[in-house]
Amino acid sequence: MLEQNKAVKLNRIELIPADQLQPGQRLLVEVDGIEIAVTNVDGKWYAFRNSCPHQGVSLVFGAITGTMMPSQPQEYQYGCDNELIRCPLHGWEFHMKTGKSMFQPDKVSILTYEAAEEEGTVVLYMKRLPKKVEIKRQVCFGQSNIL
Repeated sequence: MLEQNKAVKLNRIELIPADQLQPGQRLLVEVDGIEIAVTNVDGKWYAFRNSCPHQGVSLVFGAITGTMMPSQPQEYQYGCDNELIRCPLHGWEFHMKTGKSMFQPDKVSILTYEAAEEEGTVVLYMKRLPKKVEIKRQVCFGQSNIL
């Protein structure tokens, strides 16, 4: 017997005009006391909890990068280019879309959110209806996404 998936209603939160967050830039927002980093990576939008699960370090200042992938001996395969955020303190890497860590994907992760550009506005989607949304800071690393 097939069961239908019940769609989860997400609340749409308008943040800033999209032209204020160019590729390579990041935005730090606080939603009901929770810091969320929003990134524009060459027109792809990511949003994630701004706290590394290891020691709570702010991830918004981490490098956006890729990593070496599992491969055969003496073969080197680079993957996930511009899809990972690296903790600036100890280097833990997380996939910005799924939140899964690269070293223990089934055990360690960060919370991610859906983000997009819609009608010229950066929007964030959350399950909860927020009471307070505050734009805390815009972080600019220029056109390059890799620090």
